[in-house]
Amino acid sequence: MDRYFERTLAEHGPTARGVDWSSDEAQEVRFRQLLKICDGERGFSLIDYGCGYGALAPYMAEGGYEFTYCGFDVSERMIALARERNSDPGRQRFVASETDLAPADYAVASGVFGLRFEIDDATWTKYVLEKLETLDRLSRRGFSFNMLTRYSDPALMRRDLYYGDPCFYFDLCKQRFSRNVALLHDYEVYEFTILVRK
Repeated sequence: MDRYFERTLAEHGPTARGVDWSSDEAQEVRFRQLLKICDGERGFSLIDYGCGYGALAPYMAEGGYEFTYCGFDVSERMIALARERNSDPGRQRFVASETDLAPADYAVASGVFGLRFEIDDATWTKYVLEKLETLDRLSRRGFSFNMLTRYSDPALMRRDLYYGDPCFYFDLCKQRFSRNVALLHDYEVYEFTILVRK
């Protein structure tokens, strides 16, 4: 996976295209949905799980959120870029090891579950479930995540991508994590976002 993103970064730089989103606008649509988990909150902490080059932190700062932020990504290259682009050490930090993450008020995961390469559905679903447990453990007040939807147009679906069943994940989150779960599936891209409020 690192090699894949090294190639996209080399081609497009630290941009939405560099992390395999189609455009800045598409990336911001996703940010808006994910951040509904903490809308109206002030002075909260947030973990950006799979932060890439750290685009969410300046988006939140420009949007007037009052927050402290920890970005995590397994790619050392992404974390290095995130540190270069975001220089507010009092409010932001970036780590490449999950063991460096302490629980925060909220956790968000954008685009973490899409690219599976040749991994089969059953194995990838198990991976997703493990990461949802991680998001739950790392968040005190709630978490949100997005995923490509199985309701995508069949002609546009790619074999190397994972398309989740929104009904399955909604039900799982209701039964496993909280009674207060929202499924957002009414915005401009072929995916859904789930908000889990504790």
